[in-house]
Amino acid sequence: MRPIDVHVHPPTPEFLERSGGPLIESAFRYFGREVRVESVETMIEEYRSAGIRGVLLGWDAETATGRPPVPNDFVADVVTRASDTFIGFAGVDPWKGERAVRELERSVRTLGLRGAKFHPVAQAFYPNDPRFRPLFEACAALGVPALFHTGITALGGRLPGGGGLRLDYGRPIPYLDDLAAAVPGLVIIAAHPSWPWTEESIAMALHKANVYLDLSGWSPRYFPPTLVQHANTLLQDKCLFGSDYPFLTPTRWLRDFETAGFRPDVRDKILTLNAARVLGLRAE
Repeated sequence: MRPIDVHVHPPTPEFLERSGGPLIESAFRYFGREVRVESVETMIEEYRSAGIRGVLLGWDAETATGRPPVPNDFVADVVTRASDTFIGFAGVDPWKGERAVRELERSVRTLGLRGAKFHPVAQAFYPNDPRFRPLFEACAALGVPALFHTGITALGGRLPGGGGLRLDYGRPIPYLDDLAAAVPGLVIIAAHPSWPWTEESIAMALHKANVYLDLSGWSPRYFPPTLVQHANTLLQDKCLFGSDYPFLTPTRWLRDFETAGFRPDVRDKILTLNAARVLGLRAE
């Protein structure tokens, strides 16, 4: 079965500049890498040659950062060019209110995108803020999942003041847990192991049927033991493979996954089956 990487950023110059500029540079340094800029064609070929499907994530943090969004039409165009390899999630800025709701609806109904991506730390918002409830209710009504960054972020990592970013926005409990309870029809994907609040995300996924965990952004060799334990047992149907490309490549993640203590009988679930079910895809 082809693995499904649920956390892919397009490493094009336009995307990297619009999604953070100096903050992106700090993120690559945080991962111990040089800034990696690639063409869309190179990214598509990399995923095709590896036999991996990917979820390409949009970006809109304009209100908080002042930088223009990456157009969701760009994400949709990549998906159209490589529909055998990628599906797309819209980038939506919650602070844009009714415009955000309309953009989400356009992205799903007209552009054919299959979900929405949010980064509370970079977008400077709390998911449980009632002002943003209509946007998440729209996600639920459209039947598309919402993926949220959780925990520490490499953006602004090791910069003075962390580049002005506040990590508290990415704490799972109470902010994301409140939203999961308030909008039970919303499928929530909590991205990354949520460190230093990993156990909060584990508890949230155990308690809420509509919450899943995306394991991106960390090599599996560094996962906290409690995360591996729960992924092998009680959360074996709730954990999803994600890389955080281009910061961490899917081939590196998959290589480290093989020796990270995951049981053979749950590997296909984590790599393919759980994501296929959440995204409504056929597991090839």
